[in-house]
Amino acid sequence: MKGIILAGGMGSRLLPITSACSKQLLPIYDKPIIYYPLSTLMNMGVQEILCITRADNLDAFSNLLRDGSQWGIDIQYTIQDKPTGIAEAFLIGEKFIGEDSVTLILGDNIFYGASVTAFSQKGDKFLSGARVFAYQVPDPERYGVIEFSRDGKAISIEEKPVQPKSNYVVTGLYVYDNSVIEKAKSLKPSARGELEISDINQSYLEESKLEVLILDEGNTWFDAGTADSLILASQFVQSVQKRQSTMVGCPEETALK
Repeated sequence: MKGIILAGGMGSRLLPITSACSKQLLPIYDKPIIYYPLSTLMNMGVQEILCITRADNLDAFSNLLRDGSQWGIDIQYTIQDKPTGIAEAFLIGEKFIGEDSVTLILGDNIFYGASVTAFSQKGDKFLSGARVFAYQVPDPERYGVIEFSRDGKAISIEEKPVQPKSNYVVTGLYVYDNSVIEKAKSLKPSARGELEISDINQSYLEESKLEVLILDEGNTWFDAGTADSLILASQFVQSVQKRQSTMVGCPEETALK
């Protein structure tokens, strides 16, 4: 299993801060944002990771994360020239992925709780289909929304709908078999001019190969792409670390375990 952290984009929701600094390098309490998705991949057993970022941020990321050997992993870097959709990560990372399966995580997503690790198959055991993680939010129109049947089965995924069919959305963590590369190649840009990850998920769903796992109330997810979410996530991490005397999103601790 290979891993990709997508840490490109313009960070437009956080302007003017992101005019001078990559969003994924901003702090969430006592660590840069990118430490949290990196730790999630490490907890899932992923040891080979590709970080995709903008050219002007490449040195900053490589100076921070280096080659990953200090944590017992391998980190490589490549450039996304301009943000043209999450699904482009599989085209950029095709050579890196090779013939393996792949887990993609967005560089501003923070997960806390046992479910992600517990539900994730480690190593190279994930050979067929796709797996996404759903979370209930008050503003589903900002995300890819999952429609469920009466018996709780996912039946559709719609990207940023005007009228959401549920409050459950796809989080920024995706596990795919190797066929995701060919699916990404077959995509056409949406009306937003992007290669939509929801189209890939919908394709797996239509093939009955998409597993949707709902993160329950024992798990927390933040999309740390707005000023409010930065504050909320920082307060959450501070509270957990102070009250439970444990670290959140700490690669050193994850590597030690």
